[in-house]
Amino acid sequence: MKHFFKILLIIFISANLFASDTKMYMLPKQAKPALKQVLRELGKAKKSVKITIYNFTHKKIANRLKYIAKKGIKVKIIYDYESTVQKRNKSTIYYLSKYKNIETFRIKGKFAKRKKYYGKMHQKIALIDDKVLILGSANWSYSGFGKNYEVVLIMRDKDLAKKYSKFFDSLEKKATKF
Repeated sequence: MKHFFKILLIIFISANLFASDTKMYMLPKQAKPALKQVLRELGKAKKSVKITIYNFTHKKIANRLKYIAKKGIKVKIIYDYESTVQKRNKSTIYYLSKYKNIETFRIKGKFAKRKKYYGKMHQKIALIDDKVLILGSANWSYSGFGKNYEVVLIMRDKDLAKKYSKFFDSLEKKATKF
């Protein structure tokens, strides 16, 4: 019996050591804790935040980015071009682009010749300090964090963070500064 508990303890410790450092929120049911955790993670940034986003109209998240930028953290956001034109009055690009330490960009996807339209920047991803990834299906809007059926993942994974950072840098080269 004594050995059984030792083995059980070893299994428990091992499982916790290798457990994924990922949180998943199912919206709209978990919208409040998801938003709270997104704001908390952004608030913990020490150096940089890189974001690719389709629709970003959520003022609480925008205000958190403004706050961390005032502390000297570099923030870069690549928005979908059309989402900033169609929702001109609501998109945070107009609000955030005027602050020091915040760089905003717009990008169009590839052009579809037959149908004569551009693809979209449809991602919803943030990278904090090249360590923490926030991603999912939710646009950073009030509908995304309160009405829609969405998912938000917050994870710490160095390999995925590095991969996304390289991808972000390649998109930034293609994007137009706002």
